[in-house]
Amino acid sequence: MKILIVKLSSLGDVVHAMPAVQDMLASVPGARVDWVVEGSFAALVRRCQGVHRVIECDIRRWRKSPLSAQTRSEWRAFRQALREQAYDAVIDVQGLTKSALVARTARLAAAGKRFALANQTEGSSYEAPTRWVADVAIHIEPHVHAVERSRELCARALGYAVPPAVTFGLQAQAAPQATAQATAQATQGRPCVAFVHGTSRDDKLWPEALWVKLGQRLMGEGFSIGLPHGSDAELARSERIASALGQGGPQGESEGARVWPRMDLGALTDRLAACAGVIGVDSGLSHIAVALDLPHVQIYNFDTAWRTGPPASHAKQRSVFAQPAPSIDAVWQAWTQVRAAR
Repeated sequence: MKILIVKLSSLGDVVHAMPAVQDMLASVPGARVDWVVEGSFAALVRRCQGVHRVIECDIRRWRKSPLSAQTRSEWRAFRQALREQAYDAVIDVQGLTKSALVARTARLAAAGKRFALANQTEGSSYEAPTRWVADVAIHIEPHVHAVERSRELCARALGYAVPPAVTFGLQAQAAPQATAQATAQATQGRPCVAFVHGTSRDDKLWPEALWVKLGQRLMGEGFSIGLPHGSDAELARSERIASALGQGGPQGESEGARVWPRMDLGALTDRLAACAGVIGVDSGLSHIAVALDLPHVQIYNFDTAWRTGPPASHAKQRSVFAQPAPSIDAVWQAWTQVRAAR
C-alpha cells in the first residue's frame, strides 16, 4: 500500500507526526510511506525510520512571490515530483489550506482516497479547505495530544487500532570520527547537556539568570553545557550564558560551556543525540530530544504540556510548569528524576 503523508511544517509538528509513520509501518502490511515537507525540515524527516521518499516543497517562500518566474518553475518541478507516484491513501495530517492544496495535487491510484481532519482540535490551527478536498474527513476528539491526533487520524483512515506504545523512529546518523574527537576535546571528556533556550515566542522563554544558575549546578556535577542557536538573537543569548558560566573565552565561551556553530536540522539532530541530556523550553528542538529518547526536561510557562509535552509513558522525560516561570529547584528535581530513569 502506497501512502503519502502531508505534514509540511513546523518543526514540532513534524516531529509529532513521526509516531504515526511507525504505527502505519507496523500495522499495514506492505505499507510504503512517502512524506511531503518543507525543505528546511527535510533532513529531519530523512532520519525518520521507514520513510521511503521525502518530497520537498518551499511553500513558505513561494507565497512571498507567487507569480515570479522562479516560483512558477519550482512549483512545476515540485508538482512533477509529487505526481510521479499514484497513492492508495493521501493523508493530510496538518489541516491547513496549504496542506490541502498539496493533498489535492497528489495523484491517487484507481481506488485511492484522500483523508483529512474534519475538525479543529484544542490549541491547533485548522482551516476548512482541508476537509473540502478530502474524500473522507475524520472527526477527532478535540482535547487530544498533538502526537495522538496524527496517530488517531492515520489509524482511522487505514483501519487499524492505534498501537499502545509511542515510537518516533527518529534516528541520528553517526557523527564523523573527527567531529566526535573534537567534541570530546572541547568538553574535556565531560558529558554534555544541551540547553534549548530559544523558542519562537518570547513569552515561552525561561529567564537567562536561571539558565546560568542551572548551568553552574550541572558543571558542578561534572557536566559540560552545549548551547545551540538558530537565530542572531539566540546566538547572542548563547554567548551571554556561556560567558556567565566561565571566564569568557572566544565568543564568550568557557571550558565547560560551548556555543555550538549554527547547523542544519540534520546535523543538529545528530549533535543532540550525542548529548547526555537536554533541558529546554517548549520548542521544536525540545521535541526532537523527546523523539531521540534522551533524558529531557521541558520547561513550560503555560499549562500546555498536556498537548505538546513528552508523552506520560516516557520515563526519561518530564515537563515542568509554573507561572510566571518554573523555579530552578523544580527544573533540577525533574532533571534528577529523568537521569535516574535513563
